[in-house]
Parts: sequence; C-alpha cells; structure tokens
Amino acid sequence: MDGMPGLSIGMLARRSGVKVETIRYYERVGIMPKPARSPSGYRRYGPEHVKRLGFVRRGRELGFGLDVLRGLLQLVDGDDYTCADVHEVAAARLAEIEGKIADLKRLRRVMAGMVAQCSRGRVPDCPVIEALFQ
Repeated sequence: MDGMPGLSIGMLARRSGVKVETIRYYERVGIMPKPARSPSGYRRYGPEHVKRLGFVRRGRELGFGLDVLRGLLQLVDGDDYTCADVHEVAAARLAEIEGKIADLKRLRRVMAGMVAQCSRGRVPDCPVIEALFQ
C-alpha cells in the first residue's frame, strides 16, 4: 500500500493471531501505540507491534486484565522497572488464581453431593432442583 514498508492491520492480525477489531480497540484504550500512517492514511505496523500484541495476547491467556497489562507495558515502555515490580503483579495474579481454584473445589464438592443424591427418578423428587431452590 503506497510503497510504505510495514504491515497492514490485516497482516498484523494474521501474524499476531489477534482480530482486527481487537487491535483497533487496543489502540483506542492505549494498549497499542498508534501506528504510522501511509500517505493515503493506511495504518502501517512494524515488528514492535507484533511483539507487543504477542505480549498482550499471552498476558490475556494468563488472565491478566487490560489495566494490569497496560501498567506492565508502561513500565516496559519507560524502561523503568525492576523484577520486583513485575513479581508483585505476578504474585497478585497467582493469589487470584489460587482463590478461584479454592472456589472451584468448593463448587465441585457441592455439585458432587447434589449429583450423588440424585436417584434419577421423577422430577418432583429431584434433589438437584431442590438444592437450587434453597
């Protein structure tokens, strides 16, 4: 497009595995820096955009929220961070995960008890339904 080097947004989406709409959203909310534009106004992305999207995608897979990722990226962009800063963020995420695991274990116990009580008989005598009404 116009001979300007760089990737189009569609090429960036394919290369990064992130949808075009998501890339535009990340630009609007400050996760992705605004790209250069070709003389005709097309967005042109470089390898740094691919790398950043990989960071964000992996962070999302690990359950980090956009605000946390934005904060991490600001640390990286400012080149003003220590491993202790990143450790604090990761430790907080780990605590959230451990809390969710504990909640899921409790939920599993409750569901297992409800299923074990079910005789698979007639609906009016269903302990699962009765438990949900409690």
